[in-house]
Amino acid sequence: MIDLGRLRALHAVAQYGSVNRAAEVLGYTPSAVSQQLTKLERETRTTLIERQGRGIVLTDAARQLASTAARILELVEDAELTLEEQRGQAIGTLKIAAFPTAARGLLPQALARLIDENPGLDVRVTETDPFEAVAAVGRGEIHVAVVHDWQNTPLSLPEGLSRVKLGSDPADVLVPAAHRLAGKESVRAEDLVGERWICQPAGSICHEWLVRTMRRAGVEPEIAYSVAEYQTQLAMLARGIGIGLLPRLGRGTLPDAVVVVPLQPVPSRRLYAVWRTTTARRPAIAVTLQTLTTVWPDRDTA
Repeated sequence: MIDLGRLRALHAVAQYGSVNRAAEVLGYTPSAVSQQLTKLERETRTTLIERQGRGIVLTDAARQLASTAARILELVEDAELTLEEQRGQAIGTLKIAAFPTAARGLLPQALARLIDENPGLDVRVTETDPFEAVAAVGRGEIHVAVVHDWQNTPLSLPEGLSRVKLGSDPADVLVPAAHRLAGKESVRAEDLVGERWICQPAGSICHEWLVRTMRRAGVEPEIAYSVAEYQTQLAMLARGIGIGLLPRLGRGTLPDAVVVVPLQPVPSRRLYAVWRTTTARRPAIAVTLQTLTTVWPDRDTA
């Protein structure tokens, strides 16, 4: 009988394209994954891997077996979901992904409640950008992801994923206290021509939103400082460097040298929880979604 763990290793290598990436996802060492593949070759009396430079490639036979393994693993997952559903208890490992400000402004409260009310649940958290979080949910690496998008930069979901809206998170223009706009009651995009922006790196949703918003107003934003972490952006603003646009969730207390100038119309991003549709039967998923929606009104927007 073929060992299920070895099939899982083969499936991961086929899915992610390398032993190292498969090991990372499975939580093994690369050598452990390689050993599983070697044992599977002996077990099936079939050549499954071929050396190519410093890496490996799967043979045609390996790819056929990996395809079969995918169907077997789906059946195993379905059986596990059925058993957990029948027990009606939120137990086992629950992997959550969230973007940085949600990890800071929403998850602490949610995790505390989730862990306190479900002692049989082993919660793990990964901080990552929404694009990658959605992809990880689709691959089955993450069970629930907290993501966001903007009205003009919607986040599309692949088939097989579901989402529920948690709420909306307004954003403000932030400028140094000595800035020419610091005393304004509000500004419009046209007022920001020629400003040097501090913004998330290219490829992130916030970066795409800023570019699209400014271009819609006929302005090409000059993004001089690509900075992922909001606290670093605030430190630069406090020193009189650039301007930024930061959502309120998890922003924390602003330095005295940083001033809020509302942007009109007020931009607001939408937050969602995303999960694989087939796993909604799992009590751990249901209780996590319920906790996130319940905690949202008490989130940290200070």
